[in-house]
Amino acid sequence: MAGAGGRLLHAATLLTSETTEDNPHARRLLTAALAHTYAEWGRLRGEDPYNRTRQQLAVRFARGAWRFRRARGGVLQGLTPRERLVLVLRLYEGVPEEQAAALLGLPVERIHTVCERAVAAAGSSAAGPRRPKEPEPARAPAPGPEPKPEPKPEADPEPEPAPRTARG
Repeated sequence: MAGAGGRLLHAATLLTSETTEDNPHARRLLTAALAHTYAEWGRLRGEDPYNRTRQQLAVRFARGAWRFRRARGGVLQGLTPRERLVLVLRLYEGVPEEQAAALLGLPVERIHTVCERAVAAAGSSAAGPRRPKEPEPARAPAPGPEPKPEPKPEADPEPEPAPRTARG
């Protein structure tokens, strides 16, 4: 358990969307989860303390997620708290969908959907902050030489009117 502190701190930092250099909320979250695991130590009965601490970390984050809505400059700052939680559990911690669903009290399909959406949003937020989709403005043609106008087909000349004869 002692060697897992760095990994759990990194998970907490991802959850709170803080930077690794400045993560006081993540440290408080992890400290509370570790304190709970320590208090339950005698009752673990063969349960993995790392899993119990990770579970406590997720539950405490989910209960207080409203505090972590504001972006703090972390890697996952463009995601909602639920998206961050599912993404960290599924991809960073490797928790199966069924376990994540049971832990969060959500259907497995919802975990799958949230994870897919979070992965897509995290990929797009790597390029910049996530914004609602707006219609794209019309694009100007690419600069370059102007195309030559096509030659107009020669029209058949109109027949000349027949000469008028004077009648008289």
